[in-house]
Amino acid sequence: MQVDPRGQRSAAAITTVVLIVVLVTGSWVLLAAQAVVFAIASLLGLRYAPYGLVYQALIRPRLGPPRELEHEGPPRFAQGVGLGFALVGTVGYALELTWLGIGATAFALGAAFLNAVFGFCLGCEMYLLIRRITTKIRSDREVPA
Repeated sequence: MQVDPRGQRSAAAITTVVLIVVLVTGSWVLLAAQAVVFAIASLLGLRYAPYGLVYQALIRPRLGPPRELEHEGPPRFAQGVGLGFALVGTVGYALELTWLGIGATAFALGAAFLNAVFGFCLGCEMYLLIRRITTKIRSDREVPA
């Protein structure tokens, strides 16, 4: 499936705001809600992602068509990485391990901010790097000696 990268940036902007509020309030409940958003996007697909639905309904109709589309795999992987950090942060805050909650939330915030402001998807780049490495390893194993 192909997705509009502007939708990913919009979702990252919303995520950035949510994660800033989490850092200010220390709310594990809000971080858990963000984890649910990440889970839906990564496990069910970006077409079901709550922030993507907001983009489709409210923002995209006001814009022209995207110049290019991107494959869903990298941003979906990035949502899974966000889910991991959100889960760790939620556990940290819920168990009153505030340092863990702050650290995990800050990492997720950094990645969301990079995407929202600069269009640089850290999780997407991780996905592409992992694919290159695993493809190289597989091709090295298949080469006859």
